[in-house]
Amino acid sequence: MYQDDELIFIEESSPTVVAHKKPWKIIVADDEEEVHAVTRMVLEEFYFEERELEVLSAYSGKETIRLLHEHADAALLLLDVVMEQETTGLEVVKYVRDELKNRFVRIIMRTGQPGQAPERQVTMQYDINDYKEKTELTAQKLYTTVVASLRAYRDLRTIERHRKGLEQIISISARLFELRNLKQFVTSALFHIAALLDLNEDAVSLQTSGFALKHVTGAFHWLAGIGEFATYDFQQFPSLPTPIQSVLTSALEQRQTIFAQNMYVGYFQTKRQVEYLLCLQSDYAFSDLEVGFIKIFSTNLAVAFDNLALTEEIEDTQREVIFTLGEVVENRSEETGNHVKRVGEYCYLLARKYGFDEETAELLRFASPMHDVGKIGIPDAILNKPGKLTNEEFETIKTHTLIGYDILKGSKQKILQMAAQIALEHHERWDGRGYPRGLAGDQTSVLARIVKVADVFDALSCKRVYKDAWETEQIITTLKQDRGTHFDPALIDLTLENMDHMLEIRHRLQD
Repeated sequence: MYQDDELIFIEESSPTVVAHKKPWKIIVADDEEEVHAVTRMVLEEFYFEERELEVLSAYSGKETIRLLHEHADAALLLLDVVMEQETTGLEVVKYVRDELKNRFVRIIMRTGQPGQAPERQVTMQYDINDYKEKTELTAQKLYTTVVASLRAYRDLRTIERHRKGLEQIISISARLFELRNLKQFVTSALFHIAALLDLNEDAVSLQTSGFALKHVTGAFHWLAGIGEFATYDFQQFPSLPTPIQSVLTSALEQRQTIFAQNMYVGYFQTKRQVEYLLCLQSDYAFSDLEVGFIKIFSTNLAVAFDNLALTEEIEDTQREVIFTLGEVVENRSEETGNHVKRVGEYCYLLARKYGFDEETAELLRFASPMHDVGKIGIPDAILNKPGKLTNEEFETIKTHTLIGYDILKGSKQKILQMAAQIALEHHERWDGRGYPRGLAGDQTSVLARIVKVADVFDALSCKRVYKDAWETEQIITTLKQDRGTHFDPALIDLTLENMDHMLEIRHRLQD
């Protein structure tokens, strides 16, 4: 699954990407100016692991506490025992550990009066890391002490990042398994991988960008993007930057996840042979720790992709059954199967324009084909009668709303519950003169009102057994006339505002 032997390096023309590291922070707390001056002089050109020092000075206990509040990432505190009072330094230690809950900063006590705070007593009673007499700290000893303290601080922080990273992976993996929408899933995955990179508190916070692609039978489909790619206009694979294309191609050819300097390309293949690529790039090279986190998380992602693919397969099957059922009904009334597909697309468009979220609009797209399922219970002689219906025949036709509701109402599935309500209400009118219950205005579901508009629009714009297709201007005139009587005025306004989109759907799914 992973390319582990060595990192894949992108073109030589690409600039070398290095981590931007913050300086190590050291707080010198002492009421003697000379101590500050000497400490700064000794550590003036100090570097540890390619990071310089930032020395902060405090001359009292209060100043020390203020600096620790402002610089929670301080690695080392060189603390004088005696400042304002004989126990000031000890009180600072207690405050740091007990009040600030800072277990990371290394505290080295320094004293010029060892008798006032005996070493053994102080070391046992207070959570410090070393105790030195000022006369002990020669230039070399100070240098050695600082290196040892920074190394200890670094190791503690690394352990903490491991803990946080693993906790985060467990937490976010559980949430990812709950997502059932592919776009939401990959977007969430990209954000969570970026969050794992942000665990490095020692690096300057930099921009992380990425995107997800679906690869099926040689074609690439854009799923989502974050950062610089959030609004990226993806046309086709060659439109991506060349270095990114190179790594994506390698991942596809090798069928494995690749880390390339500051780029991660996650490769995932489902049991249905659909390939997914998650690409993330940062302004700095990934550390070994970050690579490890991403690998662990990617293992969970692979399982989640398979689960999502299985869910999609089940949902695809359900949708096929729904469309087939809708087509069976339409075929009985000698109308084309494309009617239900067009109505579904009209409904999705109007629902999104009305303000419904993606999930609800998708449900409506696949619930709407069942709006006339009750016609199964209507005799063919009435359903396909070419002439005008008698009053008795029309009363029979009207019962298809109740029949459809009875067929669908028993299901606990969201899509069928929605379909049941639509089947019952899609022939109600805004003025209350519809059927079967004579409901008016917003007494009916707005989803049923959307289906009513979509169904009538398609009935008018396409040839039926009892009529020819109407011209667009004639349809617009009728919709305007029936605005506020047959139809919800707001939905008619939306339909007219989006007439170009409606006509495009009709053309795309024409009979």
